[in-house]
Amino acid sequence: MENPLADISSDGGTPYRSPTAVGCRVSGGGHAAAPLTSDHSPVRQLLIVLGTALPLVLGPGTALEAQPTRARAIGLAPGIFAPGRHNAITDVAGVKVGQVTLSAGDSLRTGVTAIVPHGGDLFRDRVPAALHVGNGFGKLLGVTQIRELGEIETPIVLTCTLCIWQAGDALAQWMLARPENAGVRSINPVVGETNDGQLNATRARPGIAAAVHQALAAATDGPVTEGSVGAGHGTVMFGWKGGIGTASRVLPASLGGHTIGVLVQGNYGGVLQMGGVPIGQLLGRYAFQRNVAPAGARSPGDAGAEHGDGSCMIVIATDAPVLARNLERMGARAIMGLARTGSSASNGSGDYVLAFSTSPKVRRNPDAAVSTNDELGNDQMSALFQAVTEATEEALYNAMLTATPVSSRSSRVDPLPVDSVRVLLRARGIR
Repeated sequence: MENPLADISSDGGTPYRSPTAVGCRVSGGGHAAAPLTSDHSPVRQLLIVLGTALPLVLGPGTALEAQPTRARAIGLAPGIFAPGRHNAITDVAGVKVGQVTLSAGDSLRTGVTAIVPHGGDLFRDRVPAALHVGNGFGKLLGVTQIRELGEIETPIVLTCTLCIWQAGDALAQWMLARPENAGVRSINPVVGETNDGQLNATRARPGIAAAVHQALAAATDGPVTEGSVGAGHGTVMFGWKGGIGTASRVLPASLGGHTIGVLVQGNYGGVLQMGGVPIGQLLGRYAFQRNVAPAGARSPGDAGAEHGDGSCMIVIATDAPVLARNLERMGARAIMGLARTGSSASNGSGDYVLAFSTSPKVRRNPDAAVSTNDELGNDQMSALFQAVTEATEEALYNAMLTATPVSSRSSRVDPLPVDSVRVLLRARGIR
């Protein structure tokens, strides 16, 4: 009999089959932005008001399909600091990311994304870490020890809500199986989640443990695949397809030259803004729409039934020598980046930020009787705060703009229509 675990893709998107896994990948076309073709559509009205002549003509019957792209390709480059080589969390030296996408039959649409802080002995060469909670409607594992000790001793794994206990056990097994941990009797796996139940049969949870081990084995320090992959395979943002996104910033030498990387698992709602442009309203899809939009102004498939609920996991890495107290302050600035995209952290949203430093100057050995650290002073933190805010905003844009359609028995979610977004941005001078 064929294994129901169907198709697994590892390392952020390269498909492969496990020894017993068979099946097919999810595929589908782009989002057809039919509401934009009307003479009374928000897009056309905006262009008329601005008197903007654009090469892209939105005529009756025009179908604009979303072509996955990163934010900078359409002019969205938040802030003032430059990105790193990959514009990804892996620009922080030593950080690796591995991803496994699980897609089987007509209902399994989930995955795993693993972030490895460095390639050494994570249990004995621990990185300082902190947690900031924007809104605590979630099931994050490992929270109390992070807050008590200000450090992490395992990789960070992201997955679906009801998968975290299996993922946590798999992560603990992976750590305990390492030869250097033969005598370890306590481990604190760190696992974050968002609820991908709109697309995924989240109660089923097959193959999660194997996916965790495969993601960790596949982790690399190169470019990170974004969009509908790994833990972002079944996620939704603002009523469109969400996913995994990442971005980075490198401070100038005069500000320390430090690198800050961010990776997000976007699965939340609200009133989408991009570069300050009210994209969600202009495209006719936003939270509370049914409560505030004029009669007859709602577009088909709007997100008015939701109140911006969902969740967002944000992981920050930096090579700046920062301890837990200031790492938590950096986490608070990531929520500012989240807010810039149009989230108000609704009641049902689990918005968590995990931040860690890879700097050897601040790592911790649990056997050391005295810990001495060369930590950045408070007055040196402002540039890091700015960089985190910028990188978080861009990572969230990347999660949406690189997403591809995903269908399941329960739903189909199309990505944001990138061509339509490009028109709206150009009308505001962003290109």
